[in-house]
Amino acid sequence: MLRSDLGPFGAEDIVCRAMEDISQRLFHIQRLAIDGPPEDLHKALRALCPVAEQIGLKSMAQVSRDVMLCIEDADPVAVAATLSRLTRIAEQSLVRLWNSPELSV
Repeated sequence: MLRSDLGPFGAEDIVCRAMEDISQRLFHIQRLAIDGPPEDLHKALRALCPVAEQIGLKSMAQVSRDVMLCIEDADPVAVAATLSRLTRIAEQSLVRLWNSPELSV
C-alpha cells in the first residue's frame, strides 16, 4: 500500500522513519515500565499502535493493545508478561523489516 501510494523511495523513507520512531517509543515504554506511572505507560503504548500499523506491523500493534488491557485490569504480572511479549515481537519485526530485500538501506 505505501509502495503503491508513495513509490519505492517514498515508502522506504516512511518505513525507515517509522522504524526509528518505534525504536524510540519502545525504549520509552521500557523506561516507563520500570519506573513510570501506569497511565503514562498506557499512553505511550496507545501512541505506538498507529505507527506500527502504518508500516504493517499489526502483531506489534495488537500486543501493545493487549498490554494496555492488562494495565486497565491492574494486573502487574500480566503487564510484565505482555510487555516481554511486546519486546520479543518488536525485536523480531524490526529485524525482519530491516533485513527485507525491499528495504535497500
